Amino acid sequence: MSSFKDYFSVQSTHYRDFRPTYPESMFHFLAEMSPGHSLAWDCATGNGQAARSLVPFFKRIIATDASAQQIQNATPDEKIDYRVSPAEQIGIDDHSVDLITVAQAFHWFNAEKFFQETERVLKPGGVLAIWSYRLHTITPEIDRIVLKYYDEILGSYWPPERKMVDQDYAEIQFPFKSVPIPEGFRMEAQWDFSHLLGYLKTWSAAKLYVQKNQTEALGLILEELTEAWGDTNQKKRTVIWPLNLIVRKK
Repeated sequence: MSSFKDYFSVQSTHYRDFRPTYPESMFHFLAEMSPGHSLAWDCATGNGQAARSLVPFFKRIIATDASAQQIQNATPDEKIDYRVSPAEQIGIDDHSVDLITVAQAFHWFNAEKFFQETERVLKPGGVLAIWSYRLHTITPEIDRIVLKYYDEILGSYWPPERKMVDQDYAEIQFPFKSVPIPEGFRMEAQWDFSHLLGYLKTWSAAKLYVQKNQTEALGLILEELTEAWGDTNQKKRTVIWPLNLIVRKK
């Protein structure tokens, strides 16, 4: 099993506070695709965001993460069983799971071993849903500055696994049968300037930059970004992330 690269425990409360939320319509779609609604497994749950979105559709959700700190900061729910566990080995009965979800985390897994585990725990007709998102968009000028931050300033600090997200997992051979995906799934938020800054600080590369340089990379673009935003005390802007959703049916 691959060792767990923990880029997230230290800032687990920041993830809870600043990460965008996934569209409810996507969870409706996944529930419709599932052979039943008894048990879902949200793998690499982080703060439990996706797991909580599954609550209206499933009797029980097992939500796992390799980071104990992330689990500690997850929002509790009577339907959700939070567990500290790696993606590649989970104590769930054979052929017991209707739906497995992985939100913005698959690139950290040992893919071969994770797929073996999905083969073991999914029911016949069970669904594996994996999604990711790249850079958000706000306005062309703000996007240009954020891309500079992402690529030029933080470029060498991104873990190599991040390339898989930038490539929409295109090189991965996923198991099971492909399921057609409706167009248009995306995350959308209305953020003020402080929320954007908080989100940019949650990036794993931003954390590594601080560790190596004892200062935040965000300071290198802050003046430019502030000017591009406009009135940082009052103005909110629409932030959009198109989702790359991959769904397979056993």
